[in-house]
Amino acid sequence: MFGFDEFSFANSFISIMFFIVFGVIAFTIIKGVLQWSKNNNEPLLTVPAKVVTKRSNTSGGSGNSSAHTSYYVTFEVQSSDRLELKMNGRDYGQLADDDFGLLTFQGTRYHTFERQKKESSV
Repeated sequence: MFGFDEFSFANSFISIMFFIVFGVIAFTIIKGVLQWSKNNNEPLLTVPAKVVTKRSNTSGGSGNSSAHTSYYVTFEVQSSDRLELKMNGRDYGQLADDDFGLLTFQGTRYHTFERQKKESSV
């Protein structure tokens, strides 16, 4: 009647889905490269900071896929500003809430946290 062809509809739908998936992948890659470049242009800073909170995010792990966990720590610097940095599981496991020390970071990239001993109040 109106020239509706199921084959051309399915073909168009598959093409649109391909471009959407390709666009999301390209956007993610470009966003990552831009963030990496921005971090490289930031100065490497070492500041006194306190560990405020820790969190992790686990994704995947259903069926035959393996799980992946991302680790984040929120630090508070002397100006009361807070920043959340992503780090590896080993560094994450060595930090506890209320730890105080020297945080070294570059943009959004975590480098190290050197814990300082608390003064004893004797």
